[in-house]
Amino acid sequence: MFKKVDKKSIRKRSHLRVRKKVFGTPEIPRLCVYRSEKNIYAQIIDDINATTLVAASSLDKDVEVKNGGNKEAAKVVGEMIAKKALEKGIKNVVFDRGGYIYHGRVKELADGAREAGLEF
Repeated sequence: MFKKVDKKSIRKRSHLRVRKKVFGTPEIPRLCVYRSEKNIYAQIIDDINATTLVAASSLDKDVEVKNGGNKEAAKVVGEMIAKKALEKGIKNVVFDRGGYIYHGRVKELADGAREAGLEF
């Protein structure tokens, strides 16, 4: 018999591999991405103190997009999180792609954040 591929568990394993290497400190926090079917979310996290410093998503009222699950929305969320981070004095981050392939919406979010001033 063939087993059905469980994409969620594959992503979780990949994310664990990424998280072994990527760690956020107060000086250089972690930019974490979560991608659902209809929206995209990003957080800047300090892992030592276990706190979320900045968060943005396509559900925020500031983000004016028609559809939250496409590349345009991801780029806007990337720009939004970079703007909020720069206001809090965060310029450098490490990028945690959340087990997703660096392609499509994840790449657009990263590009939007870089264009708005974050360095990673």
